[in-house]
Amino acid sequence: MKDKFLRHHFSLATFVIVALAGLCGIAQFGNAADAPAARIPVILDADIGDDIDDTWALGLLLKSPELDVKLVVGDYGRADYRARLFAKFLERASRTDVAVGVGLDIGPKGAGRQAAWVKGYDLKSYPGKVHTDGVQALIDTVMKSDRPMTLICIGPLPNIAEALRREPRIAERARFVGMHGSVRVGYGGSQKIAAEWNVKADPKACQKVFTAPWEMTITPLDTCGLIHLTGEKYRKVRDSKAPVAAAIIENYRLWAATQKKKDQPSAAESRSSTLFDTVAVYLAFAQQLCAMETIGLRVTDDGFTRIEPGAKQIRFAASWKDMGAFEDLLVERLTKP
Repeated sequence: MKDKFLRHHFSLATFVIVALAGLCGIAQFGNAADAPAARIPVILDADIGDDIDDTWALGLLLKSPELDVKLVVGDYGRADYRARLFAKFLERASRTDVAVGVGLDIGPKGAGRQAAWVKGYDLKSYPGKVHTDGVQALIDTVMKSDRPMTLICIGPLPNIAEALRREPRIAERARFVGMHGSVRVGYGGSQKIAAEWNVKADPKACQKVFTAPWEMTITPLDTCGLIHLTGEKYRKVRDSKAPVAAAIIENYRLWAATQKKKDQPSAAESRSSTLFDTVAVYLAFAQQLCAMETIGLRVTDDGFTRIEPGAKQIRFAASWKDMGAFEDLLVERLTKP
């Protein structure tokens, strides 16, 4: 009788312990699910001030809560001009917590098509940090980070190639997300692949970057070359009073006014240009709206990105699952106060 009594109470005690453990587990799981995901530390490397889409991409980057922007660096020459564009835009966006890096002093030189927007702006007046050696700042930011860094690269890649030359270990501590190449689709949805500009402008630098031992994700022309805002979506951005959206449209109007084609200056009132670089920013924190593939890609000396099974495996956005949803996300974020 005593043994039966003990067995009964032992079973009951065991049940209570297991049940309590299960409840604790559920509570812990619930807390983990409710806790906000850690923001992704990122560095932006861009040829801002040439095509206008870099400016749109910077706006999306600053308005994406998933991303923790540590540093922005101008690439592909025009070093002072690009740094001033970054600095003034960051001031307008009330984001002077972001450091600005001056890129390599290489060609091309001088200013670009958004020069009027930074006329009279002195880089020394920027309230945040300015690094005169942006490449070294990029290296130091990657190497000192206690978490893996994401490099969002939306231009030609001289800075990144030089950073790899100086400190190859950055490839062990960062992942690369870029707007580069043409895999199966060319400009404007053409079935003829193209030597995409960010690759063609400096193929040697791109070859170095595309063979480094880091994880790589890109949006080629196959997906990024299809993004335009028109109609009500564009009007929402054009008419927005949000500081980031307003700064984008100011720059777009100046940029469009320099276009030689007869109808281009008025384009800023009715539609965007192709917003290639915004897709790379999206891929830094999500991929659900794109059909992703992983293939071997080789950069050729003439600036093509060729499929080659033996080449480095690179993840790329091959097509859109829901391009309209991406456009909606872009508009919503840029126009949010």
